Amino acid sequence: MKIVRPLLLISLIAFTGALFAQTAPLPPKPEAPPKPVPTTPQTPIPPAPQPNAAAWVLMDYANGQILASHDMDARRAPASLTKIMTEYVVAAELKAGKIHMDDKVHISEHAWRAGGAGTDGSTSFLKLDSDVPLQDLLKGMIIQSGNDAAIALAEHVAGSETAFADMMNAYAQRLGMDNTHFVNASGYPADDHYSSAHDIAILSRALIRNFPDLYQISKIKSFEWNGIMQYNRNPLLSSDPTVDGIKTGSTKEAGFCLAASALRDGMRLVVVDMGSPDMNAAATGDEALLNWGFNFYRTHKLYAAGQVLATPRLWKGQADTLELGIADDASVTIPRGQYDKLKATLEIPQRLIAPFKQGQQVGTLRVTFDGNPLVTEPLVVMKDAPEGGFFKRLWDAILLWFHHGNGTTTTPAPTVTVSSATPISAPAAPH
Repeated sequence: MKIVRPLLLISLIAFTGALFAQTAPLPPKPEAPPKPVPTTPQTPIPPAPQPNAAAWVLMDYANGQILASHDMDARRAPASLTKIMTEYVVAAELKAGKIHMDDKVHISEHAWRAGGAGTDGSTSFLKLDSDVPLQDLLKGMIIQSGNDAAIALAEHVAGSETAFADMMNAYAQRLGMDNTHFVNASGYPADDHYSSAHDIAILSRALIRNFPDLYQISKIKSFEWNGIMQYNRNPLLSSDPTVDGIKTGSTKEAGFCLAASALRDGMRLVVVDMGSPDMNAAATGDEALLNWGFNFYRTHKLYAAGQVLATPRLWKGQADTLELGIADDASVTIPRGQYDKLKATLEIPQRLIAPFKQGQQVGTLRVTFDGNPLVTEPLVVMKDAPEGGFFKRLWDAILLWFHHGNGTTTTPAPTVTVSSATPISAPAAPH
């Protein structure tokens, strides 16, 4: 009898566990996203315009998708498009509190000579050995494209233009600009000074996203300094009211270059062309690409950062479920009227055993369009999920004996609630 009773007890526990495993309610699986009827008819998309430029790219701002391009990763002389990175580094130093808008910046002989006097480069007409407020130098560099202003800013931030170029390259690497290397802050021709249309688009997107207040300078059409009126060199600011930046550039080696961005009905695009025969061709090419992109594509915000997308079963935890979501907004840019071709799925391990920390990746969100991958985002834990007490862990350990499956399951993501005519808001808030 002493042996039979423990065996009966074990059998009873096993039977109860099996019964519980079969009857215990599990979190409902998310329903498959419906296939909404497009609110705009599907129309054939013509080929993208072909600008008269050596290299060009059209990028969606919200997600970095490339809508059209030609030779976008070719390394080319960037001319004054370089100053977008100079602006980016200065903006980062301002945000960090290392420099300030009201700083008095000394104009050295190097900035005066290399940036303006005695050269055929663009200048902000700065006086040798003068002290100029930093905010005025920023306007002179961004609006007038003053080389002297760019060099003076570089020297103020890093002590020398060479040291500042090292900072530029460090930021370029951090942003994933794989075909870029800077030697100076102005874009003046130099050996081993290059970038690509794709990299300039990546940089421009980062500037708008991370430093939107400073980016506003890009749309100012004129600026008076020391009694001299200086005009913005971007011709699209006058011809297209939706354009609010970004930068022009030209040298004999680089040809004419133009990086531009426009915001229409909540959707923002970034376009870059390099190596045009003149600025009129550069502006015409950029504007044609912008019109094509806005006419035939739409950007949709699918899921928000922090939104709970799944609550799978959690084993041995204080809670019975684990909240999963994404750390950044997920958006896609697709042809107008073809929202029904989107499919979103979640890949989640079948066994999730506590503990988990907030931000820990445990799965993947995948979004495809007509079978082609568009978005791959880590599925992360929304809040800490500590272990449960002793008896909770013991009971779940018993139940796991009867739980089959130790791989990964793929389920539909929650319903996307935007319509095919609803765009994502842009620009995004800085972070």
